[in-house]
Amino acid sequence: MADDSSRKRKVRGRKIASDRSDKQRRKAKKKLARKSSGSNAGNGDSPLSDPEEVAPEPFVETDAVASLRSRINGWLEADQPVHLIGPTGCGKTALALSAAAERGRPVVWLNGDESVDTAALVGDHAGGERYKEDDRFVSGVSKQTEIVRERWVDNPLSVAVREGATLVYNEFSRSDPSAHNVLLSVFEEGVLERPGKKGDDRSIDVHPEFRAILTSNDVEYAGVHRQQDALLDRFVGVHVDYYDGETEREIVRSHVSMSDEDVETIVDTTRALRDELDIVVGTRAAITAAKGLAVFDGSQNQNGHSENGQFDDELLTDVFTDVLAPKIAGEGPDDVSQLRTTIAESL
Repeated sequence: MADDSSRKRKVRGRKIASDRSDKQRRKAKKKLARKSSGSNAGNGDSPLSDPEEVAPEPFVETDAVASLRSRINGWLEADQPVHLIGPTGCGKTALALSAAAERGRPVVWLNGDESVDTAALVGDHAGGERYKEDDRFVSGVSKQTEIVRERWVDNPLSVAVREGATLVYNEFSRSDPSAHNVLLSVFEEGVLERPGKKGDDRSIDVHPEFRAILTSNDVEYAGVHRQQDALLDRFVGVHVDYYDGETEREIVRSHVSMSDEDVETIVDTTRALRDELDIVVGTRAAITAAKGLAVFDGSQNQNGHSENGQFDDELLTDVFTDVLAPKIAGEGPDDVSQLRTTIAESL
C-alpha cells in the first residue's frame, strides 16, 4: 500500500496553483469592495492607493517582524523619514508596504532607477490643451481666437505631499542623487518646489500627515548611488537583515504548502549556503527553491523516490543551483560548475 505522505505530495504543484488562485481571488474581492464603496472615485490615474490595497499578501508576522515594523512606525509617528537599508531578498519592500498600510493613510508607490529625474518625482508639462473662443461683439460679426494652454501633470512626490500620503520609495539609491534635491526642502522647510511649474502654485505646502519610507540595498551592490549627505542627514536609517530561522520558515510556509520537515530542510539549506557562498542568498531564494521542490520532488514521489522531509541531495543541489545561478550570470560555465560543487558539498 502506498505511503500516505507520498500520495499527498504528488499534488504539490496543484497546491501552489491553488494558493496563487486564492491570493488572486482575495485581491479581486478587495478591488471590488473598493469600487463598490467609491473610495477611489475621481482619482482617475492618480498614484494614490488605499492602504488595504498595498498591504502585502501573504505577510508573516512573527515577534521579530512585528518589533521591526513597530520601530519603523514609531519613527514615522515622530515625523522622521525612514530609510530601510539591507541586502537584497531580505524583505525590505514587504516590510515598508506593511508599515505604510498600518498607518491607514493613502499610499503612493515610487520605484527608483536611472531614469528617475526631478520631473519624474514632482511632475511636468504633458502637452497642451487647444481650444477656440468665439466673440460675437458686433451683431453679424464673429471673432474667433485660438488659445493653447499647457497642461501640468503632478507625479508621485507632489501627490503624496499634497494629500498627506505615505510615500514608499523603493530602490531609492538606484536613482541619480541630483533628482533628490527637491527632497531637501520637503523634509527641512515643509515645502515642495516644482521646477517648471509657473504661477502662484509653483510650490506646495507639505501636508502634516505626509511621511516617507525609502528602501535601498547596501552600498556595495551594483547600480547603487551614494546619495548626498545633506539629504541622508535628514533620514533615520533602519538596517534590515535576514530574519531568524523561525521567521524564514514561516515566510516559506506562507508561500508554499508543504510539510514542516520539508520547509525546515529548505530554510536550513538556504542559511547554510548564505554562510558558504560569496553571493547573496536571501529569503526570496528559499521561497523560489521551495516552489521548485514542490513540483520536482512531487514528480519524484510518484515513483516513491523520497520520503517526507528527506529531499534527494541531487535534487536539492539542482534546484538551488538553478535558483542561484542567475547571480553569477555571464561569469562563465566554469563558475556555474563551481557553484554547483559548493552547493553539493554544503549539503
